[in-house]
Amino acid sequence: MAVRFPQVSGSNLERKRLNLPQDFEGQVNILLVAFQQWQQGEVNTWIPSVQELEAAYPALRYYELPTIRPLNRLAQAFINGGMRAGIPDRLARQRTITLYLDKDAFRQALDLPDEEHIYVLVIDDAGNVLWRERGVFSPEKREALEARVVEAVNEAGT
Repeated sequence: MAVRFPQVSGSNLERKRLNLPQDFEGQVNILLVAFQQWQQGEVNTWIPSVQELEAAYPALRYYELPTIRPLNRLAQAFINGGMRAGIPDRLARQRTITLYLDKDAFRQALDLPDEEHIYVLVIDDAGNVLWRERGVFSPEKREALEARVVEAVNEAGT
């Protein structure tokens, strides 16, 4: 069964409202999905490799998606402000899109069994999930990621 990224909305840390998956900019996109604050450490293990891939393939973009249960606007502003203050790089703030939503429904739509670790997803510009991995980076996972990115970029015709 094909898995598609669900229609959701969120704001990046530059306060731009985005509708996903249509507002992802790449023909192929890598999504680093985290559910708990401590998982930023796991996300960071992937960043050097996804940056290298993005530099090598112009059709590719990557995003960080902190995924949080629904909160009131004041709580959201507090959390987003804290994240924004902790990320001095403007491009990193642009590609960090906070999602406040029903995490169980989101995980179910993406066939993500738990919130114990991050998930790395590769999706095409239609939102189809082409590849997934769970947890911290490893050279083997990077090899599999790059192979799928190369295949997806070639399928996209770029």
